[in-house]
Amino acid sequence: MIRNFVPCLVRRTGTSMCLMPNHGASPETEILDEQECWRLLRGVSLGRLALWVENHPDIFPINYTVDHGSLVFRTGAGIKLRTLRAIEGDIPLALEADGVDAKAGIAWSVVLKGHASEIDVTDEFLDSVARVLFPWQPGRKDHFVRIVPSSVSGRRFAVVQPKAWWISLDEATRAGLE
Repeated sequence: MIRNFVPCLVRRTGTSMCLMPNHGASPETEILDEQECWRLLRGVSLGRLALWVENHPDIFPINYTVDHGSLVFRTGAGIKLRTLRAIEGDIPLALEADGVDAKAGIAWSVVLKGHASEIDVTDEFLDSVARVLFPWQPGRKDHFVRIVPSSVSGRRFAVVQPKAWWISLDEATRAGLE
């Protein structure tokens, strides 16, 4: 049974604002279209790359840039590069980037899923992409990796005040017993 859903609204900008299930006082969540997701990804350079490493998931912060409908990042020799080489084209990965406008109280999150492969570096590539990739951590980062997405999705939402989601231990215990 579907209940307590509010329909999507279309804004003047052409984006839609869809509300998630309304179970009490849940905030509005805007489902972002792919174009808006890419715009947001272009506006930040830090993401978290999720990979399957040996027998467990792992997450690596990376600095990336958007390049022709894909993401490119630099990395050095290490577990991340060894894992990417081992899974190249076989095992999907995910990247999440987010941001918040503290003054407006609005946050967003974009998740890109796809596959990665190491890039053969050419002078043309170095001229176009390498200049804008500045890793935060020192050291050699002479390997370039491209993530080609199979899907891109995102959400924008209002950040609620902590009081809206903090409940006392007594309330949580009572709610669990009911």
